[in-house]
Amino acid sequence: MEENKKMVSKLIARGVLRTESIIKAFENVDRKDFCVDEHKELAYIDRPLPILAEQTISQPTTVALMTEAIRPSKGDNVLEIGAGSGYQAAILAEIVKPGKVYTIERIEELAKFAENNLKEYTNVEIIHGDGSKGLEEKAPFDCIIVTAGAPKVPEVLKKQLNVNGRLILPVGKNTYTQRMKLIINKKEGFEEIDLGSFAFVPLIGKHGFKNN
Repeated sequence: MEENKKMVSKLIARGVLRTESIIKAFENVDRKDFCVDEHKELAYIDRPLPILAEQTISQPTTVALMTEAIRPSKGDNVLEIGAGSGYQAAILAEIVKPGKVYTIERIEELAKFAENNLKEYTNVEIIHGDGSKGLEEKAPFDCIIVTAGAPKVPEVLKKQLNVNGRLILPVGKNTYTQRMKLIINKKEGFEEIDLGSFAFVPLIGKHGFKNN
C-alpha cells in the first residue's frame, strides 16, 4: 500500500485529487489489486493498463478526474457503466457507503473478474449486460459514470439521473478519441460541461456503438 499512497500523493500535488473523502478512498483501494498479474508491477504508473478481453484499467489521473467531477457522497445511489476490473467501483463504494454502487459490464469474463476483485465490497452489485441502457429499475441515480466512449450522450441515462444528479462520460464519433462531458440535471434543465479530450475504448450497446 505504500506505493499506492505515493501515487495518491502525486495526484494530490498535481491538484487532480482535492476532496477528502475521495482522497481517502484512493488511499484505501490499492490499484495493484485490480491489475492482471502480468502488469501488477506497473500498477502505480499513471497510465492505462491492459486487463482482460482487450480492455483496460483507466489511468489514475482519469479515474480521479471523473470521480471528482461527479462529486459522490455518503449514501449516494451510483451507477457505473463499464466495470472493467472493478477499480473505479471500489473507489465509489468506499466513498458512498452505506450507499449503493451498481456496475454493469457487457463482457462476461470481465464481469466475473470484477466480481472476484470486489467480493469484499458488500455495497457493490455487478451486473452482466448492456450498460448503455442504464439500469432503470434502480434509478434515479445521484451519480452515473461511464468508462467507455459513446457516440453521443444517451438520453436514457439523462432520464435516470436524480435532480442535481451528475453524469460523466466520454463522447465522440471517433471510437478512440472523445471529449469528456459532465451533465448536471438541474431543475431548469440539463447543464453540459466539457472537461477536455480523452481516449477510451468504445461503449458497445443499444445506445452506444454497434458491435460489428
